[in-house]
Amino acid sequence: MLRLEMLRKELGLSQKDFAEKINMTQQRISAYEKGKREPDIETIKQLAEYFNVSTDYLLGKSDIRNPEEQIKEEFEFAYHKEMEGLTEQEIADALRFYKQIKYGNNKNNQ
Repeated sequence: MLRLEMLRKELGLSQKDFAEKINMTQQRISAYEKGKREPDIETIKQLAEYFNVSTDYLLGKSDIRNPEEQIKEEFEFAYHKEMEGLTEQEIADALRFYKQIKYGNNKNNQ
């Protein structure tokens, strides 16, 4: 677990405090951090959820902490940038186009 210690310390938690928060022993956390023990998949998921990071980030396989949040942030930035200077009608047309993409041509969803 390459990043467990770093993430724990970012939150200012001791091994003992962190272990109590996630219902584990301090010894188990220490073993994960030192690489003496590998967590099972359910534990990896639990840890990733606790820190709000992807499992790949937690395991050191990606440098992107949370891909879903990053995509959302990039979309919101692009959306606001693209909407600058548009008329209200153009924005309404863009919103209708977005809804068509999201929901298809089913008029009940619009």
